[in-house]
This record gives sequence, structure tokens and C-alpha cells, in this order.
Amino acid sequence: MDFTFTEEQQAAVEAARAVFSGVAPDGVPSPALSPGAVAEEFDRPLWARLADADLLSLVVSPEHGGAGLDPIALCLVLRESAKVLARVPLLETSAVAMAVQRFGSETLGADILPRVGRGELVLTVGANGRTGHDTAELAVTARKDGELWVLDGVQTGVPWAQCADLIAVPAHTDEGRAVLALVPRGLEGLTLAEQISTSGELFAEARLDSVRIEGGAVIDAKGAWEWLRGLLATGTCALALGLGERVLSMTSEYTSKREQFGFPVATFQAVAVQAADRYIDLRAMEATLWQAAWRISTGAGGALPPAGDIAVAKIWASDGVRRIVQTAQHLHGGFGADTDYPLHRYHAWAKQLELSLGPAAAHEEALGDLLAAHPLGS
Repeated sequence: MDFTFTEEQQAAVEAARAVFSGVAPDGVPSPALSPGAVAEEFDRPLWARLADADLLSLVVSPEHGGAGLDPIALCLVLRESAKVLARVPLLETSAVAMAVQRFGSETLGADILPRVGRGELVLTVGANGRTGHDTAELAVTARKDGELWVLDGVQTGVPWAQCADLIAVPAHTDEGRAVLALVPRGLEGLTLAEQISTSGELFAEARLDSVRIEGGAVIDAKGAWEWLRGLLATGTCALALGLGERVLSMTSEYTSKREQFGFPVATFQAVAVQAADRYIDLRAMEATLWQAAWRISTGAGGALPPAGDIAVAKIWASDGVRRIVQTAQHLHGGFGADTDYPLHRYHAWAKQLELSLGPAAAHEEALGDLLAAHPLGS
């Protein structure tokens, strides 16, 4: 079997590298230097360059002006973005756009997708529930009132909420059905309370108090929220992989130049073994990521539902990226704690990605439940 990426996917990577080549991680807010003093805006000039390079329309269907590529292509671009800590809502906007395209009405898609591709519309998702540890759709209730839907509840840790045009909010109905509501920022009844993430970025607690939205802005197709959450988790794994690759590269470069007793520290067995272990982590993160992205992209069958592959990928991503940045800090010595050097920013982002949409332990529990529900060989 041929596991190489397609020409279109490889072209997307080349375009992403060209756009991100001018991004400096030193420009990313540092939680160590300016805790709480984070700009509300993301990198708008970079967002415009992504639109000009057709990377915001990458996953949008051709009928709406896009390339119509799959989650694998999106993950390839996300991987490149994380290497430079690009401050753009690329994952959230693209993931919601794909959910609208897959599960939304034609009218909703025609309204949203072309504007997403042109960079005119920013989307985000409230995926963390009330506390960050509970099921997101259970944190908000949705009930019909004539032609409108009424939403009540709380979603915490919403990224880019202060600058997003629409917030995708999962909710549950009285019948226990999960729906996905696209809530405009500034709508009456929606309040955003500032929160600061582990990476130093501005998040928000979104409170919905009898928020009323039109029925056309609610996606109530079966499986829509579950599919979107799986895509978000897989995209987070892609970000963790790109970040880990860049950090290991930084560590290799540093230990090759730093000398002790007249020799580069990279030649010491203890250093080489630790770096080799982290390289193995990266290869496991990569293999499980592409397995999960392939399952989402193709819907191909397997011993477990795609959620099983997504859980495995997130387990490796969470544990792997944590070990990589910890080893990097250790091998950099005191230099790793220098705030003039970007490693501390990568460390903060790694911790955010590790815990985003659940740490490894949460996905191990989910995988156990899937294995119990789908005994292998049955």
C-alpha cells in the first residue's frame, strides 16, 4: 500500500511553509513575561497571508471557492503552524467550516464557507464544557421556541472568543440529542468573561442566558458534534507533533554546539539516549496522528470506531509532547529557562496542547470504554 501524501497535500505543506517562514516565535506572548497582559487579537496580518495563499479555503468545497481537501491536509498545515507557534485560529475555523460543510444545510454552507475561505469570517468552538472536565454538550441546554432555538448554559476555556465572529456551541435537547449552535459574538444574552490559558493566550468563559438564535444556525444532524470534537482532537495532535518536532530540532542544535570537557554534550551517551527516546515519541505521535486523520477522512472501517484511533493519537500526543519539552528543558540546562530564548514559550504551548480536549488519562478511559463496548474479535 502507498502511504505517501498526495500531490495536493504536499503542495499545501509547501504553501504553509512559505507563509509561516516569516513568523518568529519570539513574537508570541510569554506567560512568564506578561501574565494576564495578552492581546485580544490574533495575528491578523498572518491570517490575511493564509487567505491569500488559499490555505483558509483548503478544506472548503470547490463549489464554495475552496480546494476541497481532507482533514489530512489540514493536519499537515497545522503541523507547520505549530513549529512557529502561529497565533491564528486555523484549527477552530477550519474544523467548524468542515462540520458546517458536512452536516449543515446548503443555505448555511453558502453563507459561511465562502467568507471563511476569504478570511472574512473567524470561527471558534466551545468544546470544554462547564469545568473543562465534563462533556461539552451537557453544559448547555437547547430548546425550540417556535422557529427559534433558546440556549442556556456555560462553556469554559473558549479560544479566540473575543475576536471570533461565530462561536460553535454544543448543546443538548430535552430528548438527549446533541446539537451544534453557531452563536454570533455580541448576541443578546451571551457574555464573555476573560480567562488566561496556560500558554498565556486570552480565552473566555461563555455564558448563555436565554440566547435566541434562528433555526438555520443550529446543526442538529446526528453525530455532528461528535465528528467535530474528533476533528478538533486530531488537529490538536497535529499541533503537538509540529511543536515537538521543532523543540527536538532546537535541542539537537543546542547540544551539538554546547561543549563540556572539550566535547559537544550531544556526544555524551546520557544526552544521546534521551534525545533518541524523544525521537521515538515523535514517530509514535506521527503514526497515530495519520491513522486518526485517515479514519476521519475516509470513514473506513476498523476494529473500533474512529473515536478509538483519535483516543490513541491524543494519548500519544499528550504524553509525547510533555516528555519532549521536559527533556528539552533539561538538556538546555539554565539556558532553557532564559526568557530571551523561545523554549519557554514552546513549553507553555505544549502544556496547553497536552491538556486541551482532555489529557492522556481521559482518553485512556475513553479508549477503555470503547474496547469494552466493541470486544475485539466479536
